[in-house]
Amino acid sequence: MAEKNEKLFDQFPGVSYEEWRAKVEADLKGADFNKKLVWRTNEGFNVEPIYRAEDIAGLKTTESLPGEFPYVRGTRTDNDWLCRQNIIGATAEEANAVALDVLGKGINSLGFKVADPAELPVLLKGIDLAAVEVNLSCCPGKAVAVAEELVKLVKAAGCEKTFRGSVAYNPLRRQFRHGVEGVDTAAVVAEACKLLDAVADVPALRCLSVESAVLANGGAFIYQELGYALAWGAAWMTALTDAGRCACEVASRIKFDMAVSSNFFMEIAKFRAARMLWAQIVAQYKSDAKDCAKMMVCATTSTFNQTIYDAHVNLLRSQTETFSACVAGVDSIVVTPFDTPYKTPDAFSERIARNQQFLLKEESHMDKVVDPAGGSYYVETLTVAIAREAWKLFLDVEEQGGFFAAVGEGKVQAAVNESCEKRHTDVARRKEILLGTNQYPNVNELAASKIEKGEGCHCGCAAEKGPHALSMKRAATDFEALRLATEAAANRPKVFMLTIGNLAMRLARAQFSTNFFGCAGYEIIDNLGFKTVEEGVDAALAKGADIVVLCSSDDEYAELAPAAYKYLDGRAEFVVAGAPACMEDLKAAGIENYVHVRCNVLDTLKAFNAKLLK
Repeated sequence: MAEKNEKLFDQFPGVSYEEWRAKVEADLKGADFNKKLVWRTNEGFNVEPIYRAEDIAGLKTTESLPGEFPYVRGTRTDNDWLCRQNIIGATAEEANAVALDVLGKGINSLGFKVADPAELPVLLKGIDLAAVEVNLSCCPGKAVAVAEELVKLVKAAGCEKTFRGSVAYNPLRRQFRHGVEGVDTAAVVAEACKLLDAVADVPALRCLSVESAVLANGGAFIYQELGYALAWGAAWMTALTDAGRCACEVASRIKFDMAVSSNFFMEIAKFRAARMLWAQIVAQYKSDAKDCAKMMVCATTSTFNQTIYDAHVNLLRSQTETFSACVAGVDSIVVTPFDTPYKTPDAFSERIARNQQFLLKEESHMDKVVDPAGGSYYVETLTVAIAREAWKLFLDVEEQGGFFAAVGEGKVQAAVNESCEKRHTDVARRKEILLGTNQYPNVNELAASKIEKGEGCHCGCAAEKGPHALSMKRAATDFEALRLATEAAANRPKVFMLTIGNLAMRLARAQFSTNFFGCAGYEIIDNLGFKTVEEGVDAALAKGADIVVLCSSDDEYAELAPAAYKYLDGRAEFVVAGAPACMEDLKAAGIENYVHVRCNVLDTLKAFNAKLLK
């Protein structure tokens, strides 16, 4: 059969890139190839519409197997990642009960927040420490005490050699969350050394945290999260080897907690590039075993792109993200429940989050395939491209004195906040789409009543935000504020579609305008069409319209728009759907409002809110 297939393929001549390009350019009929088909990423490189075997010829990423240095294809020879759930409970007893319940439902990795080390025996009561990964998060000042108590429990269970888990010592949390200036590196190193001593008898207990997920959820671009994660890991390596610690000892205690966003292929490439670059960094510290250069990564689905309105779309986002993470071969995955932006997740949302991982394991069998993206012309090219940009950032941080210094001076936070601001602008202009928020909203949805918690830090520290804090503002926040203001107003603005003239154009522009104004939660009144603008204006006023949107073709606007504007005579806001060639003439006639694809949707809707909400 294979022989027949080969003969069949032989009947088709090979097509060179040049021939393919010539055919595409002919089909584009004069349109610019690069503008139409080449995508410029936030990472600073172009993505072509097609990749071929010659594009990956000579790439080092294709020369190793899964489990082989530099681990671009994975640190294991299987893809059986751990399914982790972060446990929420008002008390240690309640958290323990939840943990025992979910362990019977397929979870094999647990995350706990620990306020007091004395809680640990209660939190972990009845949990098989030899079989379940346990990950503990606490205030940096309590990390040593928490680690000592955990080690005591592990030893009591007699599973020092089989236990897997982590105590997340992250001394930079207050710098990121609250903008505290400076990092006392000497104090950090002293505490880290105590931690290393505390966990010495449990080989697979990680205690040095690289929590780059906070940067990604603060709005960082993919290459920034990766570049800063590498710099953070290198800061641990440098500081502790300078303090006399063995490089292999330090590397084997570092745990990377990274986020995964909805950019499917880019995220796969990010994790592949991360393992490759980290292995090469560790090798430079002359560690005596290649195994300690294996990057351990827990991937958590993003909160930056989660939304309050149309919140079930969060399930689609997190499912794509989970898929990216498992294809990329991470060690463990946390799926963020879909209702996280507005409440403490409940039993239903947590069950759905668990099942999102189980679907990929039990139904799609993704745990049976190692590095399924390996060899893909597209993914291999992305891996190298992202690695290159992240490496540039890593070197830049190193030249400025290292990661701890950069965070202490607020440079990392400033760069991430700048990226966050750009992404918010892209969302406002619909260059970055949030389905259900800035595109195709459910205009009749109400959300105010379901919001149980506000934005910001919920750690209980009550610290104010300083100038060097991360913004931590979700991408949807500004649009949600618009809709919540509409909900709170005494009157919900009504938008009337005055459809007239060319059938195709009026329908298209009415649909565009419906989506546009729906993003503010306005009531939309659509129509089949009117014979005259006077008939349309009368119908709009009869419905109590606050905004009348003229929907027609560019050619007809020159006549229809002035007539409709004059007849409306200020009794409602008048808007033209589109950006016709005659716009300057229409503006001269007093028509000021236009909605089109080049608009800043957010700013336009804010202006209407200011006029209409009472």
